[in-house]
Parts: sequence; structure tokens; C-alpha cells
Amino acid sequence: MPLKLREDGKLLEAQLSGKLVKEDYSELVLAAERLLKAHGKIRIMLDMHDFHGWTAGAAWEDIKFDARHFNDIERLAVVGETQWQHAMAELSKPFTGAKVHWFDRAERSQADAWLQIV
Repeated sequence: MPLKLREDGKLLEAQLSGKLVKEDYSELVLAAERLLKAHGKIRIMLDMHDFHGWTAGAAWEDIKFDARHFNDIERLAVVGETQWQHAMAELSKPFTGAKVHWFDRAERSQADAWLQIV
């Protein structure tokens, strides 16, 4: 399964692997919107392991979510293992009001700590 979600208060952790399709991304959006309704603003961790990107349908859902929730995400931690994933984190910055930070897989515990900063 390319997507596993975990919710903890206002934190949404999405573990991504394989190729993300529109239905997977829709599941992520529903979880995010549920947390937004409960907490107002949320924090997200995208944890990518053996992740190969997303389909055009999933990318379109991402664009719509980003536009709708530009100011609703406080922090976005991107944990990954490839240069293109790092580039994706950097390229996402203009599309969100969130503080975005890239972490290498070996820095996973630092990503967790960064998401907890008040």
C-alpha cells in the first residue's frame, strides 16, 4: 500500500511508498481536513521510503489542497532518501504558508522533534 496515515492531535503523519494515486491522495486530504476541523491548524510529516512519485490525478488533488489550505498548515516535515524528494520539498515552499523542512531518512528523530516545536 502506497499510503499509511497516523494521526496524533494536530499532527498528521503520512508514510508514502510506491506510486501515490488519486484515491490515496483523497484519503490523505480527508484525514487532513478532519484534523483541520478539530484543530484549526495542523502539522504534517511526509515520510517517503521507496517512494516513486504520484500519478497526474494525485498531483492535481495536491494542487487543489495546497490552494484551499495555503495558511492552514503550520509545519511540513519532509523525510526522504533521494535528491528529487529533497528538491520537491524545496519546490513546495511557494505553494504553502507552512514552514517546510527537509530531513534525510537518518534524521527522522530530528523531524519528529522539529514538528513538536511550539
